[in-house]
Amino acid sequence: MSKYFEDLDPGQVYQHALHRTVTDVDNLMFTCLTHNDQPLHLDEEFGKKTMWGSRIVHSLWTLSFVNGVTVSDLTLGTTLGNLGYEEIRFPNPVRIGDTIRSETTIVSKRESAKYPDAGIVMFQHDGYNQREELVVRAIRAGLMMKRPAAAAAAAAAAA
Repeated sequence: MSKYFEDLDPGQVYQHALHRTVTDVDNLMFTCLTHNDQPLHLDEEFGKKTMWGSRIVHSLWTLSFVNGVTVSDLTLGTTLGNLGYEEIRFPNPVRIGDTIRSETTIVSKRESAKYPDAGIVMFQHDGYNQREELVVRAIRAGLMMKRPAAAAAAAAAAA
């Protein structure tokens, strides 16, 4: 269930239920769609000659998946925009056949100075493979809706 600004508190951790085993088609389609013809993502023989020993999955596919699966749990219909990333790291490669899961930690939040009906939330999105190795960490700023006034008043009266 999506969250409003008021629902997100620093320190909260969300384990996202959707996991995915990366397929060759995922990697090939993403690589083609982004026009990134780096042989490290497409050519197994090239990959074997690198420090990785094989092809590796496009890192931006990994970031997109790990960030994307958070939407239905946290921001569907309650976000006003992605303001940017402060940090993106890929400490371990993802390979075809790896199963990726995602978790989000709420790092901080503050009122928006520009938009009185919104606040800024810092999300840390972490992606792990089936060996529990961190494969991506992204710190992201999101502009989140505040609860509509009527909903906020009802919630306050019920508390």
